[in-house]
Amino acid sequence: MLLIIERVAALKSIDLFADTPDYLLASVAQIVEEMQLGPEQLFIEEGSLGDCMYLVVEGQVRVHSAGKTIVLLGPGASVGELAVLDPEPRSASVSTVGEALLFRLDKEPFDEVMADRPEIAHSVIRALCERIRVQGRTIRAAALSTDAEAEFAA
Repeated sequence: MLLIIERVAALKSIDLFADTPDYLLASVAQIVEEMQLGPEQLFIEEGSLGDCMYLVVEGQVRVHSAGKTIVLLGPGASVGELAVLDPEPRSASVSTVGEALLFRLDKEPFDEVMADRPEIAHSVIRALCERIRVQGRTIRAAALSTDAEAEFAA
């Protein structure tokens, strides 16, 4: 079990919390649950109602759907973060690749921390907005590439 200071350092390496000051992360560090998982362990099931997110501290996880890998994520990544903001059925499953250390962050205690420390909510929103912008640029680039290929083939 990690000390609070070690948890804060681990949280600081997570993309969602990278810009959050340490003294604010101490509030989050107190409510995360450490999970040591073995290889090939499913911890998010597609279609299930989500009420928590996971932070990858060590190891690698695989986001997958219909037997196909969508993306591999390593330390510093978060998965399922929308569930703590707006609980809906999970859009994909997530499993460990090998052994992994994750932090589980449940919606209810995280809501309380964000209510007490709105700066944390602002940091999470900023990080999610940046992620949406990057995904938008990726989709736009893919669409332009597909258009160019179609023109070339014609």
